[in-house]
This record gives sequence, C-alpha cells and structure tokens, in this order.
Amino acid sequence: MRKGLRSVYDDLYGSGSSDLEMHADTSGAPAQPFNRNAVPEVETEVVTETQQPMATATASSKKEPEKPKEPEKSGMEELNELIGLKTVKHDVEEMISLAKVRKMREEKGMKTAPVSLHLVFSGNPGTGKTTVARILAKLYKEIGILSEGQLVETDRSGLVAGYVGQTAIKTKKKIDEAMGGVLFIDEAYMLNQEGENYGQEAIDTILKAMEDHRDEFIVIVAGYTDLMREFIDSNPGLKSRFNKFFEFPDYTVDELQQIFDLQCKKYQYKLDEDAEKAVKEEIIKLEAEKGENFANAREVRNLFEKIITNQATRVAAIEDVDEETLSTITMEDLKDLDDLSAPGKTTKPKSDEELGEMIDGILKDVPEEKKKKRDLIPKTIIRR
Repeated sequence: MRKGLRSVYDDLYGSGSSDLEMHADTSGAPAQPFNRNAVPEVETEVVTETQQPMATATASSKKEPEKPKEPEKSGMEELNELIGLKTVKHDVEEMISLAKVRKMREEKGMKTAPVSLHLVFSGNPGTGKTTVARILAKLYKEIGILSEGQLVETDRSGLVAGYVGQTAIKTKKKIDEAMGGVLFIDEAYMLNQEGENYGQEAIDTILKAMEDHRDEFIVIVAGYTDLMREFIDSNPGLKSRFNKFFEFPDYTVDELQQIFDLQCKKYQYKLDEDAEKAVKEEIIKLEAEKGENFANAREVRNLFEKIITNQATRVAAIEDVDEETLSTITMEDLKDLDDLSAPGKTTKPKSDEELGEMIDGILKDVPEEKKKKRDLIPKTIIRR
C-alpha cells in the first residue's frame, strides 16, 4: 500500500521529496502516517481524471446521431434554378468563362488582356440583383478568382458618415469586410448627391481600394437603370472601372406566378381550386397596375406572406388540426389582398424571426392545448 502511494506521488511530483516520506521509529515502533495535507490532493486529482472520461462517454452515448446534410449546390446550379432572367444568366456564364480562361492563362505564365470584373446591375426592385450577386461571388470562388466568396451588402447609409473625415474610415471598414469576396452597393447613385461631399469621399475611397487591391475583391453597384447610367457617367473613375452593365428586366405574369408556386412548394402549402384561380387573378392585377416602383418578386412574396398569415389565423381557431388543413389555402385566406396593390403599400417581406413573432401573436389567445400546434405551422424565410 505504501509503495503504491509513493509511486503515485513520485509520478506527479518527482522523487526525493520529504513531504510524503514514511519514517520508522528507531525503537521499532510502527511507521508514521503520510502527510495528511498532501494525500487528499493526490487522491482528488486521480479521481477527477478517472471520472471525467466516464462522464463524457455517458453524455456522448445519449447524443443523437446527426442527420446527413444535403449536398451543397454549385453556383451554376443555383443560377440555372432561378426563374426567368434568361439574358442575365447568359451574361453571367460569359463572365465566368472569361474569368476561367484568364485564370488558366495566368497559371501557365501567358499574357492576359486587362478585363474588369466590376459590374453594374441595373433594373427595378425585386428582379434578383442581390441573389445573382451572391451566386456570382460563389462562382468566382469556385474557379479561384476570389479567395473567400462572401457577399457584403451595403448602401449609402453603410458607407457615409455625418462628419468630415469619418466617411473614408466607415467605407474602408466595409471594403475590408469584402476582401476576398464581393462588395454589393445597392442604390449606389445615392452616393452622388448635389450639395454634399460625403458621398464623393466614399466613391474616392472605393476607387482607390479597387486600384490598390486589384483582383482581391469585386465591386457590384446596383440600382434603377436610368439613375445608374447617370451615376457611372458622372465620374471618369467610375466610367473606366464599370464598363459592364447587366440589365435585370421585370418579371412577366407567368414568371411571377412561378415564383408564387415555388414559395408554396418550398414551404409545403397548396391552394384549393378556387384559391388557385383567385391568386392568378391577383397576380395579373398586380402586374397590370404596376407603377415605377413595382417591386416584382418582392410583391409576390408580400402576397404569399399575407395569405399564409390569414391562413394561420384561420387554422389557429380550429379544434383538431391535421396536416391537410395546415397545408391548404382556401378562399377564406385571400381576404384583404387589395391592400397590397394600393399605392405606397409595398413593404419589405418579413424575416423568419419576424414572421415567427407574428404567428405567436396570432396564437396568444388560443388555449394551451391548441398552442402546442404552433410548431406545425410552417414559418417562411423570405429573402430579397
């Protein structure tokens, strides 16, 4: 026993210490006990090291196996799945082919013609500009043009400060975030306003970074077609660096209908026969009455959001809810849709969290046994 404890102590603290030395009395009396201050420390440490793996093993044995993740789609697959945008898809494919061949020539030490990868996306809201920019960033990463492939979205408020000298700092911070990826500036023409220099300071900072960090990040500026033309033409530096325009056309009625159907399929909803006809009529009406601020796909997503909110209100009051009821949209869910087509009623679709709060609000007065059904009501993720 004493040899065993001595061995443990020597392993932990080394030999030669007198703290745990066993002393025998010269008169032949029994050996003196160990130092009581040291023994508990050794015992505690040994027990802890022995028990910890056991606890970990027990916890890991209860852990549920992770579900296999779906394989991530390539950028080109995501591009081809987009509804409409035939011309834009063709332009993107050309850009990727050009960039890919340029990369091949560089790797073989061959000369390459100077090509600007910075772009202007022009068109009305809700035509897919941000989505295509995100896919383009992914594609450039896949072929090795960009090191990270992230998309950093911003606008005038994210670049311009309220004091002289602060705009350059604020803009540089966004540029640093976009290094290795794409800096996407929405409504970029707002940087070029008469009577103030803050926007021009942001433009100058961006142009300098494009020169100093060539091939390290890509800038895409976006906005209404006519305003973007004026914006690019207003500055020689912008005109020399942004010489490629991608025009995003408005969606047709058929394409808007496909977008709505895709939302239903994605979130497991279906319309009964009468509701399906009514929704088609509503989409035709939205497109026919569109004005300059028509938001295209965003209008359809607002329509979808309004309908499923009405459906959630109806379903929450039902005593026994089955999957068929949860997934079916009826004529009763299409009330108050005229509010969406009224002037000034276009709003940005709600996020997943905001929509979840809305559904919780609908259910707050429902008895507890019905509240348990809230997890069965699908919540949407509405993107721009």
